[in-house]
Amino acid sequence: MKDLLSNPVRIASLVPSATELLCALGLRPWLVARTGFCIHPREQVADLPKVGGTKDVNLPRLLALQPSHVVLNVDENLRELADSLREQAPQAELIVTHPCGPEDVPALIRQLSAPFAALPGVAARAAALQADLSQALVETPSTATRSVLYLIWRQPWMTVARDTYIARLLAHAGWRPEPAVEGGASGAARYPELAADAPLWRQVDEVWLSSEPYRFGEAHLAEVQTLAPQARVRLVDGELCSWWGARTAAGLRYLRALQGA
Repeated sequence: MKDLLSNPVRIASLVPSATELLCALGLRPWLVARTGFCIHPREQVADLPKVGGTKDVNLPRLLALQPSHVVLNVDENLRELADSLREQAPQAELIVTHPCGPEDVPALIRQLSAPFAALPGVAARAAALQADLSQALVETPSTATRSVLYLIWRQPWMTVARDTYIARLLAHAGWRPEPAVEGGASGAARYPELAADAPLWRQVDEVWLSSEPYRFGEAHLAEVQTLAPQARVRLVDGELCSWWGARTAAGLRYLRALQGA
């Protein structure tokens, strides 16, 4: 851990969920960079310098900001970026995140708060987040077993494997995510494509159209209903389903509420 008194803290967050969590921990004054997809909390990050996208970070611009810490994610960022940072910015501490379910988020909060625990208010905010999340995790889960096909993309249709954060959040809230496949620790298999004539369309109870990364809207409901005529098709808040950290507790409660909606 760096000596926070002798080494100025300059945090670059290249992960949208992590940027939001860092702000929730009270670390906005020490943030010096974000990606263009790091849009929350809007009022706090609006004037924070952008260094490209999660997959196409502008490395020279990032290096020019001289970060002391860089927050990365296994799914969001490329391994080549981490390798380049280790070579070109050896003074920067890389914090690599990879929460694969809501049960991983307590450790994630500790991971992102521990290096900065000496800064004012960080430890108290981390404790408050942990308490709310602990309550959400132990709230009585529903016994519902309705199956859900969660779509994240169109042309091609793409969904989520069961070992992703989204699928595990669904499962914890009492839903049964389909397809029943594991995607592995990293790579494209975590977000499998689904052919328009795949049998699964006609086997699930519900099909959910996420608001991100593809912005599904009302115009897509009829199209998907044709593919899955027996299913309930509805739009869902993709941020509550996929942004981990500061939104995990709210995400669990949102998904449980959908069972009665």
